[in-house]
Order: sequence, then C-alpha cells, then structure tokens
Amino acid sequence: MKWMLVVLVGGMTPVQTDVIFEKLSDCLAAEEQLRKAYTDALEAWDKRAALTFERRRDYVRARQLQARKLDNSGTCIPHTGGEQPIASSRTSDQPASTSPMTSPATPSR
Repeated sequence: MKWMLVVLVGGMTPVQTDVIFEKLSDCLAAEEQLRKAYTDALEAWDKRAALTFERRRDYVRARQLQARKLDNSGTCIPHTGGEQPIASSRTSDQPASTSPMTSPATPSR
C-alpha cells in the first residue's frame, strides 16, 4: 500500500501534498521532518522577536499569533491511486443547498 503525506493547516484543514511513499515508515519520517521544520521556524522567530519587543505583553501576543500561524501538522493517509482530492470535514466548506427558495407565505386576514 502507498501512503500520502497530508498537511493539516491550523491543525484542521487538510491540504494534499501529492507526496507519495511506498512505506508507512517513510511517510512517518517525513511527517516528523515537517513537524521539526515548523518547530525550528517558531524557535527562530522566537529568538528574533525576543530582542525586538520592548513590552513583554506585546511579545506574548505576537508569539501566540505566530504559533497559530505555524500550527500545521502532517499526517499519513492511505493512497488509493486516484486523483480524488481530500475532502474537508468542516461544514463551511460544503456548498450551499441548490433548492429554490420560496417566498414566505403572507398571513391571511
């Protein structure tokens, strides 16, 4: 079975990478590399930002925002070989109903 690495942006929204692995262990290693890259990026930002912010409160808020931006993780899913995109489980991504809307009935007097 083949495996595909998927990035979960913000920990929720799946984004296909089209990176396919023959073995699960290889995919898991790539997932770990992705996690380390985001951790390293946050640490590098943290070192620079610690010197630039004068007030601790501003630094804490900025760090929380930066951590959310880099809150991406990878996961390995079985690859079926098809070209079907990964569906998001969030309801806001689903299209609205296509049934025609009727106007509200007018009350009778």
